Amino acid sequence: MKGSITVVLHQPYALGWPLVNAASPIAIALGTNIQKRHISSTTKTSDPTKILAQQRLNRPVSPHLSIYEPQITWCGSIANRITGLVLSGSLYLWATSYLASPLLGWHLDSASMAAAFSALPIIAKVALKGTVAFPFTYHSLNGLRHLMWDTGYGFTNEQVAKTGWMVVGLSGACALLLAFMY
Repeated sequence: MKGSITVVLHQPYALGWPLVNAASPIAIALGTNIQKRHISSTTKTSDPTKILAQQRLNRPVSPHLSIYEPQITWCGSIANRITGLVLSGSLYLWATSYLASPLLGWHLDSASMAAAFSALPIIAKVALKGTVAFPFTYHSLNGLRHLMWDTGYGFTNEQVAKTGWMVVGLSGACALLLAFMY
């Protein structure tokens, strides 16, 4: 036929396999495997930025967390990650300072830490113990909840919400109990 161009791509993988439509590495390297579509043109010309702005108005907007109602499932998941980071970060910070204390002249042995803690007022002791106890109890109880899920129990929406609020309540109660202990 006069005026038509036929392009044949040699595909070494097209031997009756399911990869018949796969392009060869040579075709990919040369850019000859790119599908092209014809541009439909109109007689009236318009500003391309206006066309782009109109297309952007027609695109769907991706939802964000701000449009969702907070649920115990994702709040609990975020809280579990945060408490894990708080616990592990404070452990690493304390362990590093404990190991560096002889070089820096600090006294972080048990006797000096107990003496410093006993010198604090009662309200400071309770606040400090509660600050440490709540992340520990929440992360521990939520870990037990995850172990329960690993056995295959508690996957319905009602059970997940019920156990989520139960972990929050028990964590608060246990943290208060630990904070007010002598």
